[in-house]
Amino acid sequence: MSNVLSEEQKQQIIARGRLGWSLRRIERHTGVRRETAGAYLKAAGIPVRGRGRWRRQGASTLITEPPTNLIAAKPANEVTPDSGGPILLDQPPVAPSPITASVCEPYRESIELWLSRGRNATAIWQDLVDQHGYSGGYQTVKRFVRKLRGAHSPQAVGIILKSPGEEAQGGYGTGPMVRDEKSGKYRRTRLFVLTLGYSRKSVRLLVFRSSSQVWAELHEKAFRRLGGPPRVVVLDNLREGVLAPDIYDPTLNPLYRDVLSHYGAVAMPCRVRDPDRKGKVESGVGHAQKTPLKGQRFESLEEAQAYLDHWEQRWADTRIHGTTQRQVAAMFVEEKSFLQPLPIEPFRYYQYGERVVHLDGCVEVERAYYGLPPGWIGRAVKVQWDALHVRILDPHSHQLLREHLRQFPGNYRINDEDRSKKTPLSTVHLLSRAAKAGTHIGLLCEAIYRNEADLGIRRILGVVALAKKHGVAAVEDACAAALDLGVESYRFVRRYVERHPQLSLRHVDPLIRELTEYRDLINLKTKENPNESD
Repeated sequence: MSNVLSEEQKQQIIARGRLGWSLRRIERHTGVRRETAGAYLKAAGIPVRGRGRWRRQGASTLITEPPTNLIAAKPANEVTPDSGGPILLDQPPVAPSPITASVCEPYRESIELWLSRGRNATAIWQDLVDQHGYSGGYQTVKRFVRKLRGAHSPQAVGIILKSPGEEAQGGYGTGPMVRDEKSGKYRRTRLFVLTLGYSRKSVRLLVFRSSSQVWAELHEKAFRRLGGPPRVVVLDNLREGVLAPDIYDPTLNPLYRDVLSHYGAVAMPCRVRDPDRKGKVESGVGHAQKTPLKGQRFESLEEAQAYLDHWEQRWADTRIHGTTQRQVAAMFVEEKSFLQPLPIEPFRYYQYGERVVHLDGCVEVERAYYGLPPGWIGRAVKVQWDALHVRILDPHSHQLLREHLRQFPGNYRINDEDRSKKTPLSTVHLLSRAAKAGTHIGLLCEAIYRNEADLGIRRILGVVALAKKHGVAAVEDACAAALDLGVESYRFVRRYVERHPQLSLRHVDPLIRELTEYRDLINLKTKENPNESD
C-alpha cells in the first residue's frame, strides 16, 4: 500500500488513535502499516510512545490522550462508538496505572450528576468536551463511568446490509420535555428519526403533536435535508402511515402514500410486532434518547431542535459506526449520489374525506358544491381538496372522477357534460311532494327547477324543509308572495317566513274578515236602526 493515504483513511486512523487503539489494531482494521499510521498520528499531534524500536511483528505501543487544542481545532474528527451496536475490539485498551489518578477525577461531581439523569458514557464524554474543554479520550471516560456504576455485556444483534440509496427507516420515539409557549408548561415532545440503511446517516426532528399531515411533512423535510429520497421507506404500522396493517397488502394513509409518490418512494410497513426489521432507526432513536437528550429540558422547540442539529453534526455524523467500522459522514458522501433527485416543487398538502353524492349530482366541500358524472347519486366517493383544487375519486379504484377549481361558499361547479338531459325520477318525486304540500309551494318549486335545473334541487329541498319547520300555511303564504313579485327564490321565502312568523288568518277560517269590513258592517247596521240601543 502507498504511504499517501486518502482523506477518509487519515480520519479513520486519527479517530481510532483517539479511542486508544494500538497501532497493531489500526493496521488490522484499516490495512495501513503501523509505521505509516504512527507517522500520521504524530503529525496530527497525537504522541505515540512505544516499548522499543518498531518491529514487524509483536510490537506494542500506547497512545496517550490527545491535547485539548487538537480536539477544539478539529471537532469533525471526534469519534464515539455507535449505540446501534458495540465496537468489538480484538484486545481491550491498556488500563491506566493503579497509582495514577484518572483525568476524569476533577469532573467527578458533574459526571455523577449526569449519571443520575441517566446519561451514558458517550453523552458524558461529549458534554465534557463541549462544556469543560476536556482533553481526554472516550475510553478514559468510559472506564471511569464503569467504575462508578458497573459494567454490562451487550447482546449481539443481526445485521441487514443495504445498497446505497436503497432504503431508509422511519419512526417515532419519545423526545425531551420542552416548554410550550402557549401554555407556559413543559410538554413531552415526539422525536422523529429517518435513518438511511447504508450510511446510517440520520435526520432527527422534534414536534409536539403528530397527525397524518405532520407525519408526511416530517418525511418531506427529512428528504430535503438529505438531498434526496431513498427508493423504499420502512416504517411501523402506526396510524399516521398505515390505516389497515396487512403483511401482503397494507392500506396506506392516502396523504402519506401521495407524498411518497411525489418523491418517487414507496412505503414498506413492517410485520406487526417485528421491531428488528427496522433496527437501524430504532437504534437511531435510542442513541438520541440516551446520549444528547437524556435528562435535558428546553425552553422552546426551536432551542431543542438547534441543540439536536448541533449534536448531529458534531458527534453523530463524525463517529465510527460500530457495524461498518467507517465514519458515518464519509459513507453518506458515497450514498448521497445514489439518492433520487428532489422534485422541483414541494408537495401540495390537501385535506381528504368521504362524501355522499346528493340528488343534484354534487358533493359539498366547505359549503361549495361540485358535480360528478351521471350515475353517482346516492353513492359514496372520496374527496381531496386544497387551496386551489377539489378532486373527486372512486372509493374503490381511486380513479379520478372529476377535478374542479375551488369555489366560494354557496357556488356550484358542474361540467356541461354532467348536466342531466331529462328530469331524474328522484327529482320528479321531489316536485310531487312539494305540490302536495301546497299549491303555491309546488308552483314555486317547479319555477326554481325550470330556471336552475339540477342546481335548484337543494333550494327545492330547502323550501320543503321550511314547510316542516314553520308550517304549511306560513310557507304557502310566502311562496304566493314570491310568485306575485316574480322572486322565485328559496332565500326570499326563508326571509319572508322568518320576518312574518304569524299565520295568515284567511288560511285559518274563511269566515274571518279584515277589521275594516267589520267596522263598515257595524256602521251600516247602526244607520238602519238609529233608535236601537246598545
